[in-house]
Amino acid sequence: MNGLTGEKMQKIFRALVPESLYNDARNLVEYCCFRFLSRDNSDLHPSLKEPAFQRLIFITMVAWENPYLEELVNASEKASFQGKLVREAAFVRIAPAISGVADQPTVHNLYKALAGDEEGISLRVWLTYISELLKVHEGRRSYQIREYPQLYEERILCIAPSNKRPVLKWENNMAWPGKLTLTDKAIYFEAIGLSGHRDPIRLDLTRHGLRVEKAKVGPFGAVLFDSAVSITSDTESKLWVLEFVDLGGEMRRDVWHAFISEVIALHKFIHDYGPEDDDESLFHVYGAQKGKGRATTGAINSIARLQALQFMRKLLEDPTKLVQFSYLEYAPYGHVVFQTLAVKYWGGPLVTKPIEGGNRPTQGVRPSEEVLECSNHVFDIDGSVYLQKWMRSPSWVSSASTAFWKSSSVRQGVVLSKNLVVADMTLVERASETCKQKYHDVEKTQATIDAAMLQGIPSNIDLFKELMLPLTIIAKNFEKLRRWEEPHMTVSFLAFAYTMIFSWNANIEGTEEARSPRKIFWESYHP
Repeated sequence: MNGLTGEKMQKIFRALVPESLYNDARNLVEYCCFRFLSRDNSDLHPSLKEPAFQRLIFITMVAWENPYLEELVNASEKASFQGKLVREAAFVRIAPAISGVADQPTVHNLYKALAGDEEGISLRVWLTYISELLKVHEGRRSYQIREYPQLYEERILCIAPSNKRPVLKWENNMAWPGKLTLTDKAIYFEAIGLSGHRDPIRLDLTRHGLRVEKAKVGPFGAVLFDSAVSITSDTESKLWVLEFVDLGGEMRRDVWHAFISEVIALHKFIHDYGPEDDDESLFHVYGAQKGKGRATTGAINSIARLQALQFMRKLLEDPTKLVQFSYLEYAPYGHVVFQTLAVKYWGGPLVTKPIEGGNRPTQGVRPSEEVLECSNHVFDIDGSVYLQKWMRSPSWVSSASTAFWKSSSVRQGVVLSKNLVVADMTLVERASETCKQKYHDVEKTQATIDAAMLQGIPSNIDLFKELMLPLTIIAKNFEKLRRWEEPHMTVSFLAFAYTMIFSWNANIEGTEEARSPRKIFWESYHP
């Protein structure tokens, strides 16, 4: 992979790390893989087009999981890997290191989608996934040239054509078929009229306050079909309702809901965690001007992976778990992962001494004592700086955020870049792992509550029956008395009832007679 012999790579690695790290063969596998991958900064790794590289990555994941397995020595034959499976730990460690294949926040969910009901990811599934992913990216390039050449400032992500399964746009209880186009900044709808296609209408997805929700539609206001999404804004009352007719069971509406949600969540992330476009401090950090583009690329690749999974029919029940910005928006600990992503996208070497902003000290990795004394910025694992004045989101002052950045200075291993660290985790990996654990705890708690509610219904009914048992017995006995099923009991009850009634009346009359002299005396003096 690196053009060097295994013995030469071992010598280089031995010179870089302490003996405790060198003795773990898994770290050597990481070093060989990450060193090659660190040479390229493309949005999608160019070597993915080569079948040999695709198989080599699969072999690397198997080797990482079983670094001492002798069968891997003779791994050149394809047949020897037909029965091998890549487990979750190996996939989570290696796949995000390859540009465009996976991202850290959602890699666990991507693994679940690819593995399905199997115990791991097979070579066939892996090669199919890479093939579909490459087709998606190739199709986007053809869309850009053929469909909308005038959209040179926007990147077309996906198109719902009008010839096969048109999208329906509902207006005033009327459905208009047409073609839908999603870009990284907007959504376009081109209606089909009697005279052909109309001019497309545009909805800007970069505006703050947009929301997309699943909706039901139907004629004359009836909610019959659960196959639509609604896009609303806090500032405008105009509503877009788009129906995605799904006849093939492909979860078409849910997938498009995830597409649109990801674009909206992307621009919300840029608004909350990125510097202003006209902020002069962008030029104080090398590469910070490209941060917005890096964040956009992250969302674009997420949508591409979701499209590939859709073509493979390997989707999760909730597709938004496969696109990082939408997933993190509502995930526990997601705001801390957002912060690490912001440091990853906008952080870089300090070019000039920036103007200090804000007054909240944030602790992190400090590249030098001089910076420690003069700044309160956040530092990535490779020394990249994210300026304090960019911390406009209130999430930076949360207790979880403070605790995370205080512990971010503890590290070990070999740092090849801010995205590739041998024998250790990047900041995004650390935050994503905590987010995954907390999300799992929330799901487990919710499942326990749901199970308790379902399992508790019979016991609650039994308790209610026990409480109602005395009243039920009394009602049955009264029914027996009414029907004269036991005449002697009925006669006894009637005698008792009449005795009580006449005794009560006699007490009332006696009371009136006892009080009458007083009444006469009172009336004589008060005519």
